[in-house]
Amino acid sequence: MSLPIPFLNTVEKLIPRERRYDDPLSTLAFGTDASFYRLIPKLVIRVESEAEVIALLQAAHTELVPVTFRAAGTSLSGQAITDSVLLLLGDNWNGREIRDGGAQIRLQPGVIGAQANAWLAPFGRKIGPDPASINACKIGGIVANNASGMCCGTAQNSYHTLAGLRLVLADGTLLDTEDASSVAAFRNSHATLLDQLAELGRQTRANADLAIKIRHKYRLKNTTGLSLNALVDYDEPLDILSHLLVGSEGTLGFISAVTYDTVPEHPHKASALLVFPDVESCCKAVTLLKSQPVSAVELLDRRSLRSVENKPGMPEWVKGLSASACALLIESRAASQSLLHEQLNQIMASIAVFPLEQKVDFSEDPTVYNQLWKIRKDTFPAVGAVRQTGTTVIIEDVTFPIEQLAEGVNRLIALFDKHHYAEAIIFGHALEGNLHFVFTQGFDSPEQVARYDAFMQDVTQLVAVEFGGSLKAEHGTGRNMAPFVELEWGSDAYQLMWRIKRLLDPRGILNPDVVLSEDPDIHLKNLKPLPAADEIVDKCIECGFCEPVCPSKGLTLSPRQRIVIWRDIQAKKRAGLDTTELEQAYQYQGIETCAATGLCAQRCPVGINTGDLVRKLRGGQAHHAGSAAWLAGHFATALKGARLTLRVANGARKVLGAPLLAKTSGALRQLSGNRLPQWTPAVPQAARPIQLTPATVDARPRVIYLTACVSRAMGPAASDREQVPLIDKTRMLLEKAGYQVVFPENLESLCCGQPFASKGYPQQADDKRRELIDALLKASRGGLDPIYCDTSPCTLRLVQDALDDRLKLFDPVRFIRSHLLDRLEFTPQDKPVAVHVTCSTQHLGEAQGLIDIVRRCTNEVVIPEGIHCCGFAGDKGFTTPELNAHSLRSLKEAVQYCEEGVSTSRTCEVGLTQHGGIDYHGLVYLVDRVTRPRPDA
Repeated sequence: MSLPIPFLNTVEKLIPRERRYDDPLSTLAFGTDASFYRLIPKLVIRVESEAEVIALLQAAHTELVPVTFRAAGTSLSGQAITDSVLLLLGDNWNGREIRDGGAQIRLQPGVIGAQANAWLAPFGRKIGPDPASINACKIGGIVANNASGMCCGTAQNSYHTLAGLRLVLADGTLLDTEDASSVAAFRNSHATLLDQLAELGRQTRANADLAIKIRHKYRLKNTTGLSLNALVDYDEPLDILSHLLVGSEGTLGFISAVTYDTVPEHPHKASALLVFPDVESCCKAVTLLKSQPVSAVELLDRRSLRSVENKPGMPEWVKGLSASACALLIESRAASQSLLHEQLNQIMASIAVFPLEQKVDFSEDPTVYNQLWKIRKDTFPAVGAVRQTGTTVIIEDVTFPIEQLAEGVNRLIALFDKHHYAEAIIFGHALEGNLHFVFTQGFDSPEQVARYDAFMQDVTQLVAVEFGGSLKAEHGTGRNMAPFVELEWGSDAYQLMWRIKRLLDPRGILNPDVVLSEDPDIHLKNLKPLPAADEIVDKCIECGFCEPVCPSKGLTLSPRQRIVIWRDIQAKKRAGLDTTELEQAYQYQGIETCAATGLCAQRCPVGINTGDLVRKLRGGQAHHAGSAAWLAGHFATALKGARLTLRVANGARKVLGAPLLAKTSGALRQLSGNRLPQWTPAVPQAARPIQLTPATVDARPRVIYLTACVSRAMGPAASDREQVPLIDKTRMLLEKAGYQVVFPENLESLCCGQPFASKGYPQQADDKRRELIDALLKASRGGLDPIYCDTSPCTLRLVQDALDDRLKLFDPVRFIRSHLLDRLEFTPQDKPVAVHVTCSTQHLGEAQGLIDIVRRCTNEVVIPEGIHCCGFAGDKGFTTPELNAHSLRSLKEAVQYCEEGVSTSRTCEVGLTQHGGIDYHGLVYLVDRVTRPRPDA
């Protein structure tokens, strides 16, 4: 059925066309969340204001149009998908207000959880919930799912740390529980609703058996069904209402702001890994640890340890553990080191009676405890990475009463064996009796679906009936457990949930079939296919962790969505369906607007670089191998051509003036069908050819200076206050530090190959890289001298795959950090400096190193929030300028108080200068300005 015309008319009047999506590619892309379900929405609307949400809900309420809200789409149980209307949070939901020295924080629903903690870090505070997806999930989802995590437990979840809520009901009514006038207006307009909520609370508290059951259920971690504890914990109807919204998964209203009471973030911590000989002794230890000063206790069964035993950094003894072994990863935190040491002694004394197979003692060393937590965090992706192509990885989370945890673990393992899930693993938040189990499942045949259903029927009977536990501890009910809510809660509680749903959403428009469903088979419908597409991306589990760092997300597609669409194209082709229209749309949305810088791989649990797929697809379209080969063989000539182009552009600027040239360039680009590049005042002038001086024999240490081709071609922009070229500035700094600067021979012909690789010509790219490495070996006397590369993307290109380990290659950050700090004396300036950490700097592991160097140079460092990749991507800033503009859309406001920015990529600096409104330079400019040679160096 199509959407009602009156509703569509309202949408068209309210929402600009560029924020409405109804084409096949977009609706498929947004029909995917992190769960194993898929529904294709009829319409996706990117909402940017509360007023829009109110108007849309009023229209939906009138026209009976089902609506689902979407934040980050990291939900695991099918909460963020719909076959009707999907309201997607846009950019403008990132507001925050820090109160009382960090004791409280008010957040809009689009704020990423980790960003909230970054804002609170200077105050020594954090929000209570700490889900594993905190680097990607957003506050709206955290509250709506009542997410918890490894350290959160039950005391610090959203329900228990809620201080205020701003919400919109299904009929479009707004309520802000912290605004007296809003509360008064709501009491006046919705007095009947509040009276009914109060009456439901009285009835529930008067029903002794039901009230006891509710309190018992929420003694455990529990997100199955609606938050009935609101009816026994509160008698004020506004408190009942706001706490019912927590964990409601978008079925009772829209959360437009939340105020948290924050919790301490203790600075001192230590972690240990203890391996017990069996599940029983491990779980008995957990019972004792419950009363100890521990912040987290994570259980890992033998299967989960086996899934990661071959990972780098794993202790060798893990492979030799017995088949029955079971481990605890324990963390303790404290306000002081002395208190921490007292706690560690107390913890170990409490479980000293238990024999251990192996252990890693408590360590405060970040390298050690980060590695231990990496073991825990790698278990889920380890299963996903080895699954058979076409299957999905499913993660369930249940809670057993802690006193029955050992039996629960063993009974779950028995169910894995019964239903032949040999790859299944168990890990979890042991202090709460909360276990995650991960298994792989195909849905390609009725037999596979029946096997899954039989398994889930057994699991739900075991957990909910036999043990009185929770079927969903922290991932939310979704569609996955909606048919089993009554099984867990019983008829009285289940009917009470339906009364609440019908009271707050009488027309049933909010996220139907989520949490509560009248369809007993809803968990077996709309199962998501994961067809083979390409071995580069076949292991993708569509979790969405990659999305926050992608520069094209919100402009076109995110990495997750690129994979979703490519999977669908390949599946349709195998089925003999016409994919012409989809592939035409994908050309721009999936291929042309991908920066292909690979930041997504850093966030991906299974290490997928979607840029690799895009480069491969570009290679399939690259039909000018002869031209590429000619350019590779005549690179010096090509470089001269680039300089000539820049000189012509600069001549046009002098004749026409910058404003007119920019306008003319834009018009010509539009007339050319976006084939001509865009000129802006940030475009560089042509660089002067390098004045080479032959190496001499003297006492100074030598450094081989590899100037990137962009540094050789591009000088400063005409508008830049700094007119010394990068090459000259770098040479000045190196010589100031006492180095003799030596250039490789035939420098004009050398290139790392990156321009060829990004265009889909891997052979020419590899040939140029090999040629350059040979030249560097010769210049460095077989690797004796260090090699300084002035652009981090080129450095990354050269160190990838380690073609020759004799070369000592350094990007600007690492060379300054390791070779210049003890040779230079720094006098920091007072002017604030903006820092852009390039993608390549992040891949090289030098992000913090760059920030630390800049902090030596200035007393105020500005790191713009939410900008991970600038989207310039070599030449995309010229050829696809909208990608660069979209990625840096918030930069100007973030750096408005700075006079200068620094980075380590000449091309990135062009885009940063244009969109930041300040001049961005290489790091060496700043370091040179604030340093002088150390007398003792």
